[in-house]
Amino acid sequence: MSLKVPKANNVQLFKEGYTHRQGLEDATLRNIQAVNELSESIRTSFGPNGRNKLLINHLGRLFVTSDAATIIRELEVVHPAAKILVMASQAQEAEMGDATNLVLILAGELLKRAENLLVLGLHPSEVIQGYELASAKALEELETLSVTELPKPLSQASLQGSLKPAIASKQYGSEDLLSSLVAEAALSIMPSNPAHFNVDNVRVVKIMGSGLHNSKVVHGMVFGRETEGIVKKALKAKVAVYTSGMDVSQTETKGTVLLHNADEMLNFTRGEEKHTEKIFKEIADSGVKVVVAGGGVGELALHYLDRMGIAVIKVLSKFDLRRLCRVVNATPLARLGAPTPEEAGFVDVMECIEIGGDRVTVFRQEEEGTGEKSRTATILLRGATSNLLDDMERAVDDGVNVIKALVKDGRLVPGAGATELELAKRVEAYGSGLKGLNQHAVKKFATALEIVPSTLADNAGLDATEVVSRLYAKHEKESGSTWGVDIENETDGTFDTSTTQVYDSLSAKSWAIKLATEAAVTVLRVDSIIMSKPAGGPKVPQQSGNWDED
Repeated sequence: MSLKVPKANNVQLFKEGYTHRQGLEDATLRNIQAVNELSESIRTSFGPNGRNKLLINHLGRLFVTSDAATIIRELEVVHPAAKILVMASQAQEAEMGDATNLVLILAGELLKRAENLLVLGLHPSEVIQGYELASAKALEELETLSVTELPKPLSQASLQGSLKPAIASKQYGSEDLLSSLVAEAALSIMPSNPAHFNVDNVRVVKIMGSGLHNSKVVHGMVFGRETEGIVKKALKAKVAVYTSGMDVSQTETKGTVLLHNADEMLNFTRGEEKHTEKIFKEIADSGVKVVVAGGGVGELALHYLDRMGIAVIKVLSKFDLRRLCRVVNATPLARLGAPTPEEAGFVDVMECIEIGGDRVTVFRQEEEGTGEKSRTATILLRGATSNLLDDMERAVDDGVNVIKALVKDGRLVPGAGATELELAKRVEAYGSGLKGLNQHAVKKFATALEIVPSTLADNAGLDATEVVSRLYAKHEKESGSTWGVDIENETDGTFDTSTTQVYDSLSAKSWAIKLATEAAVTVLRVDSIIMSKPAGGPKVPQQSGNWDED
């Protein structure tokens, strides 16, 4: 007969202030609930008909966007399980720059389906095993679903066609114009080996006023300010780039100067002026016609530069200075003095132009052909409000990232939810052939994939159940795997993506499924949450009153 030792009720394992939750009810299901809340709030922003979110961050800045990457970056998610999803979405943003929303809603739906199985009594490890099997099968099947590839050599029309679906999901209605701008900018700076395409070489400058139809691409760099002096234009000019400001240097120590007469007072600054003139004379003698300063430009320096007919522009961002050095092929100098021939850059056109009441400076290389010379292109966006311009910039960023993904892996799969539905059908069939309890998890994975077509239908105001069942009927037919959700609902809410050229990048889909499964599995592996007491210290000052009060 065994002896039963009573358990002590008040054993204190952790320091005062710790919270400890464990078990299915307290930890796993609570985590799933938190993740669901996050994915449900993001879900309404999915697809071309996605709703915008109006966010005000901790600094009081206003955002109006349907871009999931921006929403989760500005929302300060504190729940540890929801943070795992946020990290997976950020990994997708870093890797592909697109399909961040897909990661969130797919991971949220996988956990929602897992909740039913856990409540029915399945062990989390069986669900995890099933999900991993289903994910591997889905990725394997995805490789066979590629219907077309980005044709080589790249052309404006082919790039524009593959960009449209990605841009339409952010700026529905403006996708034709935006995709042509992005395709033109990308082609103008495309290196001879497209795999070396750098997204940083496509810049965006936003200028308020007018409309999107007045936006254009400039081959070179555009700065939203004009030159400092009176020289506003230079052609075929030598360029010197300085990281420091252009001013008379201040001494480190203070001193007292005693002046006895008027002559001493007149001669007091003459030495300094002569020294400054000598420096700028050297710069002018080396043939430099354009100077770029990384800091402030003093009055004396400006006087001499104007006298010698040298244009000077102030660029305060060190990142923009580096980009400009790439455009003009110059070396940034830390010392003030004449550049050597190797250090000086060259620009075909440097001019100040007026766009919608704003004066901007353009550094442009006038060359035909490959774009090897001008390594940067700038898209000038015009729009009525700053929020609209910000959102258009995010759409352009997504488009440029899609090009980066496609030049590495040009395979395209049907869009509009067609790929996900076909994968759901195939994973379901695979699950039916399995033995053991993990087959239930595999089938739930297949059901979770349906969230993509049903969300697209929901956000477009269609009956999701009806549209998904019609799609299943179409996918049962031979060569029916390209049918997706028709958000414009011209017939019965479904259409053939191959005729309307709605394609998505295969690699972006592959990464999204991989990361969503990993995030869901990570949350399911957790069986207890231990949170320490938050560290003390000054509290963040709260905004006084309500921001919406008059």
